[in-house]
Amino acid sequence: MKSSPKKRIVISVTNDLTTDQRVKKVCESLTKLNVDILLIGRLLPESVELDRTYDCKRMKLIFNRGVLFYAEYNIRLFIILLFSKADVFHANDLDTLLANYLASKLRRKPLVFDAHEYFTGVPEIQNRILVKKTWSQIENWIFPKLDYVFTVNDAIALRYHKQFGKEIKVMRNIPRKRKVKRFKSKHELHIPEDKNIIITQGAGINIDRGIEEAVEAMQYLNNICFIIIGNGDIIPHLKKRVLQLKLENSVIFKNKMPYEEMMQYTHHAELGLTLDKDTNTNYKLSLPNKLFDYIHAGIPILASKIMEVEKIVHHYNIGLLIENHDPRHIAHQIETALKENLKTKYESSLEKAAQELCWEHEEKKLIKLYKKIAG
Repeated sequence: MKSSPKKRIVISVTNDLTTDQRVKKVCESLTKLNVDILLIGRLLPESVELDRTYDCKRMKLIFNRGVLFYAEYNIRLFIILLFSKADVFHANDLDTLLANYLASKLRRKPLVFDAHEYFTGVPEIQNRILVKKTWSQIENWIFPKLDYVFTVNDAIALRYHKQFGKEIKVMRNIPRKRKVKRFKSKHELHIPEDKNIIITQGAGINIDRGIEEAVEAMQYLNNICFIIIGNGDIIPHLKKRVLQLKLENSVIFKNKMPYEEMMQYTHHAELGLTLDKDTNTNYKLSLPNKLFDYIHAGIPILASKIMEVEKIVHHYNIGLLIENHDPRHIAHQIETALKENLKTKYESSLEKAAQELCWEHEEKKLIKLYKKIAG
């Protein structure tokens, strides 16, 4: 008897796929259902070659930012979705939702929406009235019609539930349990061997993430190296400030890199920083990926009092909080963490947190939903 063809899930995102760990984990989990995956993103000048076990398509766009980028991306994506073999569409974030929704309606296919953040609350659009209004109109039109929605934490799920009255499933962006064959030495990574390492990392090192104040704090600290891994709009300013404060030997910048490579640096840190401010709705409701990266690297955390972050730090007893963003106060908390040797003190707490907060638990919700809608 001839077996029925595999069902195909088409997943789309606006980044270049290289460092998006959530989307990568989602695709890998869905392959367990014996389905075909097509992952769609975009190709950038700095994009590296992908090595995935499923199909990937990256669009080379004329525009890479602003209104024209979003318009071009969604038009091109809509055409691809309209003519690709697909049984389920999976949209990541609001900036892919319009094309996915229209294609799903025209082709009468189920649509899963995965909200990685509270998009209309991001700081980049708060002072751009027309841009925010446009995104809000798209969200208000489509969101009430969605049947299957995931988001990354309880705070955002509650916000969407109050706003639209929809059931929102929570699937946190948490790493898999780590199996590292070998950690590179500090010497191999070209980082100071005679200093304590503190670190922050992420794809969006932007304004109001608290990194400006963390750099300022370095002028009050000795024998410490602060490693900043990732890209963002605040990086050029930070580099200038480091030169002004003569902190070239105390602050190291690294561009975004593949996850496993990044975690080699994280392993050597004594403290991981996540210092977002609650100056906008998106940050206030956020649960940064780096928090879980630190946990899985076995390093304690210095965090701001963002509700979801504070909840995890307190529950597992794995770090310290700051009361404000004054650089001297941040420096004091860093000194306290190092003086009390929190990496050793919280070792068992961090290990427990890593065992409980892992993708192996989170993916069960995803697989359960897809078994329901895709058979």
